[in-house]
Amino acid sequence: MAHLLGGENLTVSYATRTVLDGITLGLEEGDRIGMVGRNGDGKSTLMRLLAMRSTPDSGRVTKRSEVNIGYLDQSDVLDGDLTVGAAIVGDQADYEWARNPQIREVMGGLVSDVDWHANVHALSGGQKRRVALAKLLIEDHDVIMLDEPTNHLDVEGVAWLSRHLKTRWRANQGAFLVVTHDRWFLDEVCTKTWEIHDGIMDPFDGGYAAYVLARAERDRSASVVESKRQQLVKKELAWLRRGAPARTAKPKFRIEAANALIADVPEPRDSTALSKMATARLGKDVLDLEHVSLDFLGGDAGQKLFDNITLRLAPGERLGLVGVNGAGKTTLLKLLNGEIQPSSGKLKRGKTVVTAVLTQEVKELDDVSDLRVIEVIEREKRSFNVGGKEFTAGQLVEQLGFTNEKQWTPVKDLSGGERRRLQLLRLLVGEPNVLMLDEPTNDLDTDTLAAVEDVLDGWPGTLVVVSHDRYLLERVTDHQMALLGDGKIRALPRGVDQYLELREGALAGSTITGGGNPVTSSGGGAAQAAAGPSEAEKRDARKAKNRIDRQLGKLKQQEDKIHAQMTAGAGDASKFDQLAGLNAKLQELAGEREALELEWLEALEVLGE
Repeated sequence: MAHLLGGENLTVSYATRTVLDGITLGLEEGDRIGMVGRNGDGKSTLMRLLAMRSTPDSGRVTKRSEVNIGYLDQSDVLDGDLTVGAAIVGDQADYEWARNPQIREVMGGLVSDVDWHANVHALSGGQKRRVALAKLLIEDHDVIMLDEPTNHLDVEGVAWLSRHLKTRWRANQGAFLVVTHDRWFLDEVCTKTWEIHDGIMDPFDGGYAAYVLARAERDRSASVVESKRQQLVKKELAWLRRGAPARTAKPKFRIEAANALIADVPEPRDSTALSKMATARLGKDVLDLEHVSLDFLGGDAGQKLFDNITLRLAPGERLGLVGVNGAGKTTLLKLLNGEIQPSSGKLKRGKTVVTAVLTQEVKELDDVSDLRVIEVIEREKRSFNVGGKEFTAGQLVEQLGFTNEKQWTPVKDLSGGERRRLQLLRLLVGEPNVLMLDEPTNDLDTDTLAAVEDVLDGWPGTLVVVSHDRYLLERVTDHQMALLGDGKIRALPRGVDQYLELREGALAGSTITGGGNPVTSSGGGAAQAAAGPSEAEKRDARKAKNRIDRQLGKLKQQEDKIHAQMTAGAGDASKFDQLAGLNAKLQELAGEREALELEWLEALEVLGE
């Protein structure tokens, strides 16, 4: 495999802390690499160095002269005054970029629901992220570096991105480096893993599952990792080994010793015992939504977000919720928590129910911003019980990654991930018996996620989790349900895979444009769509496409000529009438071009290009 780029003795320090300490590494053609490590250990710093967006304190980064690098930063880098279309394709006309099937595939996968003419600054954070990702992926790069690309992507978006990266190049071509906390994504697309810790980089073969296996073996052999962290690794390893066989098919190293580590590790959680504890704490009734309907908030009367749904939560139930954006996942949690009243139907709440909701915001910590971490927890309670074990506030804080030093850090000085952890801790200290988590993986690294899951394993209450993180849903919940945007809620006996199949089926059942005539993919329409256009229709479409190409070329020449005339006459008041006439002609040409572009796209559909 040909060498693409590399770093030699890379060192970066901030104040008295060395983040990267003499790291040497390289990317070869065909590399599919995921980078993991705790927040603050230097993953993004290393990626910026390799993308040549920053320079190290010492060492150097080199690349082949012709290698083109695409880089997606975590921050917004788009011009907010541009329209979505201009931000992605620049000044290309629709017919210019639409002739490329790879570009059309990216557009359909990431921005099909985004207003093409909206200004970037008017978009939500998630939409901006998808626009930036689309702009990067339509470009021709030899190496792609993605820093947290799955942030703001739903389950479908993550699945689409994984398919795109797996099929973007041939096996021995191109390379990508990705930083993400999405462990399913790492397993799906990566064949190598780099762990960044303590200023160094350790390479592993395989995705996340292989990395966990190898790290357990490394820790056992070296005997240098503290006991608590190793126990978490062992428990995570036990989960992986009891999961789908495909997860352990990739490792190329000896795993017998690693398997010996987990011979005496119990199941991640004893569902029967937890259910008994939950029943004792909760009683028979928890939360029931009965025949509930809810109008779209602020929408027209009759528009339903939920339409006659019934959902009953049992003591100790662990439910995962997935769904399309805007389908009402967060709203469903608010209904269950009594924050929103349904338009019809009712919420039944058990007498002993105590709920707690982890929202997507961290504003709940604003009132304690001047307190230190340990003070926030101790102010709520000094000890509490999880899974039959008594924990002090300090022990729980430490279990979720707050070292002795971090425990005395003011809340206002915490990072996003640390604030997220403290937000969850504060909820748990209140000892709720119904816990609802809305996108709990935001800003958390893989080690912290494992620690959070370990705490939730021993938690005996009823758990409802909304997340796009497939790994988390499969790990901490026992079954999943879907909101598909049609006002209903559906059980998913086969989990997230079944949800993706339902979504594909729903999309396939929508209107398809064929030869300019809309047909539906059901009944007779399905047969018509499957049969496709005849050879004669394809010949006519090919002729039409060639004719339109020529006409569009002539139109562009006329437009360029008019623009030149308008530029020459600008600032001359005596030529005002002439400029007005030229502008009118320009608008007329724009209308012709728009009609031709639509006809061109219809021809393209017939040709299947």
